[in-house]
Amino acid sequence: MLGNFSYHNPTRLYFGEESLGFLKDEMKKYGENILLVYGGGSIKKSGLYDEITAILKECGKNVAEVSGVMPNPTVDKLREGVKIARENKTDFILAVGGGSVCDYSKAVSVSVHCDDDPWEKYYIRFEEPDCEIVPVGCVLTMAGTGSEMNGGSVITNHEQHLKIGHVFGDDVMPRFSILNPRYTMTLPKYQMVAGIYDIMNHICEQYFSGEDDNTSDYISEGLMRGLIHASRIAVKDTQDYEARSNIMWTATWALNTLVSRGKSTDWMVHMLGQSVGAYTDATHGMTLAAVSLPYYRYIMPYGLKKFARFATEVWGISPDGKTDEQLAEAGLAAMENWMKELGLVMKISELGVTDDMIEGIADGTIILDGGYKVLDRDEVVKVLKASM
Repeated sequence: MLGNFSYHNPTRLYFGEESLGFLKDEMKKYGENILLVYGGGSIKKSGLYDEITAILKECGKNVAEVSGVMPNPTVDKLREGVKIARENKTDFILAVGGGSVCDYSKAVSVSVHCDDDPWEKYYIRFEEPDCEIVPVGCVLTMAGTGSEMNGGSVITNHEQHLKIGHVFGDDVMPRFSILNPRYTMTLPKYQMVAGIYDIMNHICEQYFSGEDDNTSDYISEGLMRGLIHASRIAVKDTQDYEARSNIMWTATWALNTLVSRGKSTDWMVHMLGQSVGAYTDATHGMTLAAVSLPYYRYIMPYGLKKFARFATEVWGISPDGKTDEQLAEAGLAAMENWMKELGLVMKISELGVTDDMIEGIADGTIILDGGYKVLDRDEVVKVLKASM
């Protein structure tokens, strides 16, 4: 295991069917003015909104709300949330929803006491917060992003056709997150499988780099095998608690920085997918699914040994009688079959991408250098065309 690193994650997790019972104890640690952030209203239909507001009332909190946070939160919505937070002198932000609600809440948290425009400061200039940060807690209702235990925050600017993520430091990570797998079971199946692929790709982004014997890779292989197993159960029975609980727990460990320790990391599938999302507003996990295989087949020759290992250790393919190239191709074919089994979108054209968008999507794709091959712009275009 090469390189030097530190590891610290300040987020406390409460997991299981009784996990909401810990919210009252957590809320005692923070001030009186709470900003409750949620999405389109599903938490009201499920009764979760009433449970949470009752707890906040019992704790004597003053509650302001930001509702209607969309699946790909926008910079306009961010500015709205900042305004409401300032007007209500927010002491603490409680995010109730999926990864987008958690991402959005973190973006608000670093912007409330900052005079600069948050889009320019954090998503264009990639500056770090230099002002007071409002603490955040999460009650998770969708598994996928890992936002419940990391500092990531992705915001979309429709006017500029950009969707950009900023990974903030420890001070922005949620102080606590409540993970009850039951809360994820009201999601449409489409959203569930999109979340499953988001989890898988988070692991792949960290796995497909480096050549050293790295403990993080062994952990990643175990997480991927477990996810594949649970996903096959969940796609047949979306109410299977054991499968859904394993998916939820895997999502958290896929992106809380653990499996990136000692490694460079790729993240080009996310850069491609996010740029597609900026043009189409499509579900994040589906944008990743649609660009993954063309990208991985393009870079496979540059990381052949790891792709061959992926085939044997994740998909159980025998290496007997196969070259590394044949083995690597078999591994990606196995992943493709699994993706189709789940019902994932396999082409960006199915998400609304047209030929005349390709150049703009390429322009909006941030090129990173942590993987096996650093793409140039022409190669980005080639991968996008192969994804059509």
